[in-house]
Amino acid sequence: MKKLFLILIMCAPMAVFAQKFGHLDSQALLSTLPEAIRAQGELEALGKQYEAELTAMQNEIQRKMEDYDKTKSTMSASKQAETEQSLQELYNKLQQAAADNQQAFNKAQEEKLAPVLNKVRTAVENVAKKGNYVYIMEQTTGQPIYINTSLSTDVTAEVKAELANIK
Repeated sequence: MKKLFLILIMCAPMAVFAQKFGHLDSQALLSTLPEAIRAQGELEALGKQYEAELTAMQNEIQRKMEDYDKTKSTMSASKQAETEQSLQELYNKLQQAAADNQQAFNKAQEEKLAPVLNKVRTAVENVAKKGNYVYIMEQTTGQPIYINTSLSTDVTAEVKAELANIK
């Protein structure tokens, strides 16, 4: 009896100070949210539009380069230099357009996904507070490297349910 009492006294502090850890698969969660799916579709369409613009510019440069190569031998030195300068300017425009498109895409991505990510963040915080979790970690990014799923609770379903309550 004394041994049992001693074991209980020694284990009691561990139980009192036990910490709850949770993990979340945000990619799986986002793939089920209609607003995230809609935003991703809009971003894909925007990406295709930018890609088509750049491809058209590349094709124009290619066509002009081929024309230049065909007629180069019959051109004067000044005409060659002028044409080469024109081709260089087109190439510079292509590079600038690519940079501008990337910047615009990043901005659109941020604008379209920010409300969804804020909503998910709020749901995660609500689940963490309700469940008294110390940490809820992202499962799919590899951080942390080890998750003991017997000690960590997958809260993806709870966060999904909480999202339904957030308007």
